Amino acid sequence: MRGHSHPVRGTGVVASNRVVVVGGGLGGLAAACTLAARGYGVTVFEASPWLGGKATVLSEAGFRFDMGPTILTIPDVLRRIFREAGRNLDDYVNLVRLDPQWRCFFGDGSTLDLVENVERMAKSLDGYSPNTGTADGYRNFLKLSDRLHRVSDEYFFWKSIGGIRDMIDVKGGFKPKIVGDVRAMRMGRSVAGTVRKFIPDARVAQMIDHFTQYVGSSPEASPAVLCGIAHMQTEDGIWYPMGGTRAVPEALVKFGTELGVDFRPNTGIKRLIVADGKTVTGVETDGGEIVEAAAVVSNADSVRTHRELLPDAPKAARKFDRRRKYEPACSGVVLYLGLNKAYDHLLHHDFVFSRDPHEEFDFIYRKGEPAPDPTCYLAATSRTDPATAPPGGEALYVLVHTPYLRPHHDWKQMLPAYRRVILDKLKTTGKMPDLESRIVFESVLTPQDIHDRYRVLNGAIYGLASHGKWLGAFKPANRSPDLRNLYLAGGAAHPGPGMPMVLMSGWIAADSLDTDGVVVR
Repeated sequence: MRGHSHPVRGTGVVASNRVVVVGGGLGGLAAACTLAARGYGVTVFEASPWLGGKATVLSEAGFRFDMGPTILTIPDVLRRIFREAGRNLDDYVNLVRLDPQWRCFFGDGSTLDLVENVERMAKSLDGYSPNTGTADGYRNFLKLSDRLHRVSDEYFFWKSIGGIRDMIDVKGGFKPKIVGDVRAMRMGRSVAGTVRKFIPDARVAQMIDHFTQYVGSSPEASPAVLCGIAHMQTEDGIWYPMGGTRAVPEALVKFGTELGVDFRPNTGIKRLIVADGKTVTGVETDGGEIVEAAAVVSNADSVRTHRELLPDAPKAARKFDRRRKYEPACSGVVLYLGLNKAYDHLLHHDFVFSRDPHEEFDFIYRKGEPAPDPTCYLAATSRTDPATAPPGGEALYVLVHTPYLRPHHDWKQMLPAYRRVILDKLKTTGKMPDLESRIVFESVLTPQDIHDRYRVLNGAIYGLASHGKWLGAFKPANRSPDLRNLYLAGGAAHPGPGMPMVLMSGWIAADSLDTDGVVVR
């Protein structure tokens, strides 16, 4: 660790341990807090007037909605960040464990609750899909998921990974255990294919497919190793931070402030300053201020970082762009519906499933068009947090995945018809026939809104897609291989999207920087 030194602005004086974080999303906040806890002086620049990225809030007409992420899993990632300074997360956030985790609504009129205990869930499946082998298949699938989770913990998480070579210590040789673990990753196989090898009931398979919706990618094109997400959720639970997921960035900002982090919202970054095309030495703000630093952590989208913020290093930017095909993950339409009367048949988290997942994923991910019969994810928070709605009412969050933005997409024209598709799905499969009569407040985010508001690649909610049965799990490494003293965090960097993974990306970026012993040359 290095001695603390406060930032020096615009003087040409460089603090030897001063780090700039570009972007105050969850990854940037995690990096800033981790670095500050280890003694670095940290300045966070955020173009928006708020900190927390997509984890922001909409409060209108007595209703309160989390605008972005609504599901928190693997809280130990967050706990680890607070432990960097010997703090207890519970002193900053009140987390409530939710079980059942989801309620699922299917086109045949049936419902199924996902509970975290594997044996309880298997017994429920015995009644839901009797004499099909689905219950035993679920048990066996979770055993595989457990193995994949352990492989991820050992080789994939908590360190900067950009490809399979980064996962394995080649100098140590291919020991039998390593060979077995690599084989367990089932490379070359998809999530959907793996799920259906174990789960004969199509409805239950569709439910399990949606563990991978945390990464905004098609289960039919995503690598089987992502099946490990199922065990992460069933083992570590789904949690709700009282006050909403917005409570997480608020806790990180409070924590960071206590550690001396200098937060500067309303301050965008025009470019990263690069010496001799090789070493990042600071940033220039949109207002023209030059801020020198020992290192920069970019929590901006990794692709847009290289395409838009590196005019000083065109060769490095081109090298990044040529390394692989960077496909945006899916986008979405979000309806924020304030209801004057809640629906008693909903849980906190619900999925209203499409009639045909293959058709749905084909439209979203191959054709690049909104699915004609989509799956709707719902967050009905008032049964856990009554303060989100007036008494008896509901702040209903509705997310439908859509393709990332294509040049021909005009959501001002497309929204009215697609809103009708969504509401009809909720009225029928979701068993809310009088939904429209209960709506007293409504707001919406479209893919174009998401693109403009959050400065993400083509309106992608989840960073980069995890497509590719062999290498789809890999994102750009947190330690830039192209530029010294540049580190990447966020959903478009390793280990990928979803609240815990984005938080982990920030920790990895900070830990990599610290491990590298970055100093001003």
